[in-house]
Amino acid sequence: MPISNDVIERLRSALQAAGHPAAGQPLVPLPDKGLAHDHVRLQGTGWLARIPKQSQLGLAAQDNLDYQRACFERAAASGHTPALHGVLPPSAHLPRGALLVQAIEGRPARLPKDLPALATALAALHALPLPETAARAPLLNAADPLQALVQEIHAQATHLGSAGLPRAVLAAIKRERERLQTHVHGTERPARCLIAFDAHPGNFIVQPDGRAVLVDLEKCRYAHPGLDLAHATLYTSTTWDVETQAVLSVDEVLGFYATWAQSVGPIATAAQAWHGVLRRAMWLWSITWCAKWRAVSSVAARAGADGEDWSSERSEAALVGHVRNRVDHYLSAEVVDAVLDGFDRFERGLSA
Repeated sequence: MPISNDVIERLRSALQAAGHPAAGQPLVPLPDKGLAHDHVRLQGTGWLARIPKQSQLGLAAQDNLDYQRACFERAAASGHTPALHGVLPPSAHLPRGALLVQAIEGRPARLPKDLPALATALAALHALPLPETAARAPLLNAADPLQALVQEIHAQATHLGSAGLPRAVLAAIKRERERLQTHVHGTERPARCLIAFDAHPGNFIVQPDGRAVLVDLEKCRYAHPGLDLAHATLYTSTTWDVETQAVLSVDEVLGFYATWAQSVGPIATAAQAWHGVLRRAMWLWSITWCAKWRAVSSVAARAGADGEDWSSERSEAALVGHVRNRVDHYLSAEVVDAVLDGFDRFERGLSA
């Protein structure tokens, strides 16, 4: 559903119930650009309301807010994420609640020009001190993040059979999953740190001074930095958002990784050998998500406020059409072949 006057009025009622001073300010909806949130500017305050449409992690409404709150709080020390202002709890007005975060002023990322700024922002996030194990909750912190990622890919891959994929695409995905499994069986692992796990270029805003700010922190976890580096530069990421669309050359991608390594500090050495593996792994996660979305987006929106819900009824028709176009494109045999060839060239470049 589009961001309607009803959403605005429900947000205003929630602000009034919380005694928030912005309740009397103009509330201005932003264009519907994401499948997980509506965004409304609290005019004159410098804040933005993030109103969940669903939880991409399948969490209950309050747990989803707690998780996102932790994402913003943990990432703040990087200096490249919005500040958290407050939380509106789930209520009759907003069944999934809302987060109030800093409204970042700037422009969409322009690729490849802004790749160094994106790499520097991710390096600042990845270089944050790793908390003691007991202090990492509620963020995901799997005993083996690589194995956990394989399990996520496996869960999404259950939709491959109902997604209507060409045989060549199914075969390619199967080969890549088997390749990834060989690395899971080994005992070596790359460094672990706080990562965004949703670092595609459309989630960055570049400020007038050139600093890149990562504005979507819903899925942070403690895992391997190469997943973020891949997500920022994969074809399925750089051509996802209309405002940031670009096809990167292998040299441009390698330059991005080099900038990150120069900025991030000691973990760069341990991460180097895993860049190719995690690049393929992040693509597998993305491509199986595409299959899942194709299979489940036509179902009716769920009635409750908890959990995951990819129903196309929750977003504007233009956004749903854009997502369908991208999903169909990424699942085509031609694009899959091109992406896999790009992985080979990237890995040769790393070796050189």
